[in-house]
Amino acid sequence: MGKHMGRHLISIGDLADHDLRHIVGQGVRFAEGSADPRGLLDGAVVGVYFRKTSTRTRTAFSSGALRLGARLITYGPDDLQLNTGETVADTGRVLGRMLDVLVARTAGAEQELREFAQPGGMGVVNAMSALEHPTQALADLTTLTQRFGAVDGLRVLYVGEGNNTCTALALALSRFSGVHFEARTPPGYGMPESITAAARAQAARTGSTVVERHDVADLPPDCHVIYTTRWQTTGTSKPDPHWRQAFEPYRVHRGLWRDSPDAVFMHDLPAHRGEEVTAEVLDGPRSIAFDQAANKMTSAMAVLRWCAAGAASELAGVTG
Repeated sequence: MGKHMGRHLISIGDLADHDLRHIVGQGVRFAEGSADPRGLLDGAVVGVYFRKTSTRTRTAFSSGALRLGARLITYGPDDLQLNTGETVADTGRVLGRMLDVLVARTAGAEQELREFAQPGGMGVVNAMSALEHPTQALADLTTLTQRFGAVDGLRVLYVGEGNNTCTALALALSRFSGVHFEARTPPGYGMPESITAAARAQAARTGSTVVERHDVADLPPDCHVIYTTRWQTTGTSKPDPHWRQAFEPYRVHRGLWRDSPDAVFMHDLPAHRGEEVTAEVLDGPRSIAFDQAANKMTSAMAVLRWCAAGAASELAGVTG
């Protein structure tokens, strides 16, 4: 594989509409076995750099890269000279001449990831920052497309903190037509205003709706999906020692299915049964949380292919 300029996925906003739909479609094809991943990234070298814990995302990108034929270099949190004072930009300039793609989880500011993304160098993938978890949203869209045939027209209820998974969902779902995304978040733990503004602007363009409220009264009926995440987001802590009191009403339980009896349950995992969701829901027949987790790998493969390869139009015919 020859050296070329990689493309970056640091935010869902980095993707054009056709790129977003292409990556999701490719993830579905990988998941269903209609696309053969073998050899698609032969000769590519993928770096995996995680400063925070990860089970699904790190394994998804590592396994996915290997299935595509790429080679892996993995870095632990103390392995790079960043720890001795080298700048992120200088590190990116060096790694960009040796890697085709860098998958990084810093759980810090998005700007750090953009400093890795030097012009003319490797593609950079945000494997979770403080503001947004874009690859989680792509796995979710892959799962929704498999389950419902399309994302357009879905009604999604999110219950819990307006964290980086919630923001990525809002930014991604609002790019599809006729979607209703409603987030119910505890007071003081909602999405940043910049995210809601961006998602609502996208929704106005696509004919979708983005709603956020800070209560659990009068939940929207006839939802296709009820989604939650764990209350303590990876790599973060809450300054209020009594925060759990605010979160208690937002626990997902069977009663939420009263007006949406056919809704599936989704969770980005890891889950804490009895906190953000009851065991009855997570392990019940409406839960597709572990199918969703499996799609982390197939969507990761689609992301790596998109970042390392040419324009989406060149990839449109790739099925094996």
